[in-house]
Amino acid sequence: MNPLKIIQKYYQIDSKSYQFLVEHSKAVTKKAIEIAKKVPHFNPDLKFIEEASMLHDIGIFLTNAPEIECFGKKPYICHGYLGREILEKEGFPKHALVCERHIGVGISVKDIEEQKLPIPKKDMIPISIEEQIICFADKFFSKNEEFLSKEKNLDKD
Repeated sequence: MNPLKIIQKYYQIDSKSYQFLVEHSKAVTKKAIEIAKKVPHFNPDLKFIEEASMLHDIGIFLTNAPEIECFGKKPYICHGYLGREILEKEGFPKHALVCERHIGVGISVKDIEEQKLPIPKKDMIPISIEEQIICFADKFFSKNEEFLSKEKNLDKD
């Protein structure tokens, strides 16, 4: 599996959305691998983490986020389940779950209902150690142009 080839099926290589997605995903991948290596006793699958980290945000192009040249019709919060649909269609159901479950630190049905979120009503909580690591690593980075590959200090937020 080559994550960049999959991304390139959906994004123009010279687009701002591609640049944002790939730069963000590379930073998340690096951080996720770093984290995974610190917990060898959980036996995380490093190859899977590398692939899924690169693909976790593939659904952003289907959302309305013009600041990163994404001109889809759905709210940004939908990119997780939209990414799941893409990767399921590509034949990667395990990677697809990472897309769906990485939003926030996971979203429960209760959260979806209480906040009236425009996403399917189902638990979208990271379960596997790989999903948890990628979800955590993602929190260190923003898609804000100024801070795209600069790691956040989580103590401040």
